[in-house]
Amino acid sequence: MALLQRVATVGGYTAVSRVLGFAREVLTAAFLGAGPVADAFVVALRLPNLFRALFAEGAFSAAFVPLFAGRAAQRGRAEARVFAEDALAFLLVVLLALVVAAELAMPWVVRAIAPGFADEPLRFALAVDLTRITFPYLAFISLVALYGGVLNALDRFAAQASAPILLNLSLIVALMLFADRFPTPGHALAWGVAVAGVLQFLWLAMAAARAGIPLGLPWPRLTPDTRRLLRLMGPGVIGAGITQINLLVSTMLASLLPAGAIAHLYYADRLNQLPLGIVGIAVATAVLPQLARELRSATPETAHKTHGQGMAMALVVTLPAAMALAVLAHPIVRTLYERGAFGPEDTAATSAALIAYACGLPAFVLSRVVVVGFFAREDTSTPVRIAAMSFLVNAGLTLALMAPLGHVGVALATTVAGWLSLAVMLAILGRRGHFRPDRAMLARLPRILAAVAVMAGLLWAADWLIGGWLAAAGPVGRFAGLGGLVAIGIAGYGAAALALGAAHPSELRGMLRRRRA
Repeated sequence: MALLQRVATVGGYTAVSRVLGFAREVLTAAFLGAGPVADAFVVALRLPNLFRALFAEGAFSAAFVPLFAGRAAQRGRAEARVFAEDALAFLLVVLLALVVAAELAMPWVVRAIAPGFADEPLRFALAVDLTRITFPYLAFISLVALYGGVLNALDRFAAQASAPILLNLSLIVALMLFADRFPTPGHALAWGVAVAGVLQFLWLAMAAARAGIPLGLPWPRLTPDTRRLLRLMGPGVIGAGITQINLLVSTMLASLLPAGAIAHLYYADRLNQLPLGIVGIAVATAVLPQLARELRSATPETAHKTHGQGMAMALVVTLPAAMALAVLAHPIVRTLYERGAFGPEDTAATSAALIAYACGLPAFVLSRVVVVGFFAREDTSTPVRIAAMSFLVNAGLTLALMAPLGHVGVALATTVAGWLSLAVMLAILGRRGHFRPDRAMLARLPRILAAVAVMAGLLWAADWLIGGWLAAAGPVGRFAGLGGLVAIGIAGYGAAALALGAAHPSELRGMLRRRRA
């Protein structure tokens, strides 16, 4: 139950952030549409998103949290704090050097991540300008990851989970109040990203102080503990960001497609990120410190159970979410994005990409949880080898599918690479004896799939019945209609799960009693 409470804490704050993120994306689509400015801003945002996945949700946390939690458990909080301060000082020096170097070399950086822009001076110049504004965010979000790791290792998850809310609020304010005060709305959004980095860092620093472990800033030194952190973190930088690295490859190759392709993929990915963030990141964040402690306490059976429970939680929620995104892709995109500079053609293109991404959503979410099995054992080299394989598969499939399918081929390649990575990770963990599928979950899986199929049929029928009305309705009617479709999906899945035995009333009553307690 403690694991469920931790997942609920992280997932709850993440859900609030994602709702605000939807509001942000609605405004972004209305102000920017899917043209050159939107493409340039997506490229400028891709690097912060990549580093957030690698650091805040990936390699740094994966390496730092087990080390910090182990020291806190074995040597006391004071020694763990010294380790965190040394890591902070060294990380800050590296980040400052990285930011300065990237700012000076930004035209070459943009050519690397968006080679197709080189032939279009407008998009290229915009991308260089906007990326220079957003790049310092990388330094702040990396420091946020360190503070968040300290708090998570102490079983304090709320501060880091709520930090992304500040990013979304900052971007919403930037568009609403400053979009017409900059050369383009993309410039206002870029400055909103930079300001958000500062706000998130201050928020986490204050939370650490309130938790009784404020971090000082000693003179940087490469201690043995810091060297060990770097050794673990180095390969994990790639291994932890399988999904984001594949998205970066997709952006690079999609820059060779006509204007708007990058924006269509971005808007579709943002919708796909809702369950990925709420479920995948929440479960992985909650499981990692607990799994690391259990492995150090010589309780492998308990560790197997914790990991299996995390995967089961992710699967039960992700399967219906993926099906709902695929079946309702068009009404979702039309309701959320189609206004202002975002027209019906953009809706059709974004919906097609969303269906392709939704097919890979279970793999993306489960990969977040499965990779924790490596990180908790301080194995960051195996995920990097898997990521290298995924990178090659994704790039090869993208090149093969781009010509016949355009931007949808890019999304499909990412989906296939995600499933392959998940299969390989599970196979390796199973061969090492580090993964045992939850038997109860395996027994229920066919029933869960049947409940998902029932839900899909209900959603398809409901959309067929009211689809024409939704297309002609105004904004309020569209949101009400989409809300009704979501309610039908949730009710249909819940009823089918109970009827088919995928869930039991006694479990639901027990959860409600514990919730009230």
